Amino acid sequence: MMWSRILNPRVIGRAAFYRRSLVTMRLKTSEFQSLFSDGLNELAELFQKNHHELRIAGGAVRDLLSGKRPKDVDFATTATPEEMKHMFQSAGIRMINNKGEQHGTITARLHDENFEVTTLRVDVQTDGRHAEVEFTTDWHKDAERRDLTINSMFLGLDGTLYDYFKGYEDLQNNKVLFVGSAEQRIKEDYLRILRYFRFYGRVALTPDHHEPETLAAIRDNGHGLASISGERIWDEVKKICVDNHAAHLLELMYKLELAQYVGLPPDGNVEEMKRVWQNAKSHSPKPMTILAALLHWPEEVEKLDRRLKVSRQEKNLALFLLKHRQVLRKSQEEADSLRPFTDFIIDSREPDSQTKVCELLKYQGEEKLLAELSGWSIPRFPVSGHDLRRMGCSSGKEIGDTLQNLRDVWKKSRYQMDKDELLSYVKP
Repeated sequence: MMWSRILNPRVIGRAAFYRRSLVTMRLKTSEFQSLFSDGLNELAELFQKNHHELRIAGGAVRDLLSGKRPKDVDFATTATPEEMKHMFQSAGIRMINNKGEQHGTITARLHDENFEVTTLRVDVQTDGRHAEVEFTTDWHKDAERRDLTINSMFLGLDGTLYDYFKGYEDLQNNKVLFVGSAEQRIKEDYLRILRYFRFYGRVALTPDHHEPETLAAIRDNGHGLASISGERIWDEVKKICVDNHAAHLLELMYKLELAQYVGLPPDGNVEEMKRVWQNAKSHSPKPMTILAALLHWPEEVEKLDRRLKVSRQEKNLALFLLKHRQVLRKSQEEADSLRPFTDFIIDSREPDSQTKVCELLKYQGEEKLLAELSGWSIPRFPVSGHDLRRMGCSSGKEIGDTLQNLRDVWKKSRYQMDKDELLSYVKP
């Protein structure tokens, strides 16, 4: 059971340590200024009026410092959930979806925007999956419980950066480091192993530039991933698969003996995966296109699905790639011909067949054919059963057989023949 309470005020003497470790600066970028909507201005005024601090937290700060406008902005505050509810109710502000209240999160809706605000917290007990938390007013303590230094910063609404663990320095140096002890952070939540890989792919400039202590902590605690739900693991793995250094990071997962805990085959075809990543990385491959290269047999797709709970579409793509990666290839007679692929799409009559074939071409490294197929529209077969009935065909079998024969003729014409040309092949 999750539970929360207010911690005692910070102890005397600790403030001097905070002053030595805290790094501040003022951010005045256009990306930061663009966040200030009517809703955020009203929210800021409300917290200021009630003497509670409000800051931007976590990933949004990292993005802003990287010159990006964040898609999602989370806020942290010294106000408790009860204090926030009282503030919002008194101001006539609607609160929605407050299932996160036990974790300290209240969501307010102002001017058609949702603002998710979370009380500062510390973890008092963790089991590698969940944490029991206590609320606090101590920003340093909240930063200390976060996973990576680059995710542990806060940004005041006046643009002041509050950085307790040199996260900005690490971001500037493209380094991904855990806050404090890597082993301790990992044991608090084993999913942080995969979060480390994901952010390495986003931040690091080069592969294989990890701290040895970090990799040792990951190897020693990788077994903890076995207790994490498949949905949470897949959410991280699929992001790893399409970010920078994906091939290196997936290979590293094997070297650190993590594969068995995240649903990947123990003898995954790492070399094939590296080849496919090299082929596909510049063409926005789907995560499963990269991951499928590790798999040998359809049975491994089933095992992967049981562990990670992938979507039906993702599972079907994996099965499609395994089935056709060696069979469906460009014509040897016409080196650049799209014909095997367009014929397959027409014959399959499935709505997502063109998407699957495009992923196959990424897998195979067929850049020219991929460009051609991406610009190709599936032609509409111009003849219908109604056309044949008007020509005297009456039985369902006769109509079906005739339509199939006409489809074959149409295919041989490279889908160029129109209705009248095709109907000329029908015997009266």
